[in-house]
Amino acid sequence: MRVRLDADACEGHNRCYALAPELFDVDDYGQAVVIGDGTVAAELGDKARLAVANCPEYAISLEEEDR
Repeated sequence: MRVRLDADACEGHNRCYALAPELFDVDDYGQAVVIGDGTVAAELGDKARLAVANCPEYAISLEEEDR
């Protein structure tokens, strides 16, 4: 699973960072950024889904990886 962030849609509410600081950070302008390449470790899947569900701008999405 990989998390994606639409930087143009992000309004800087930073709920994603509050809910999943292992997956998101905040830049100098208060906008959310994905940590690393967005790969979500298995144990962080629930946090990634929670971040997606709580983004008021729908700026976060999850991409399931084919096996």
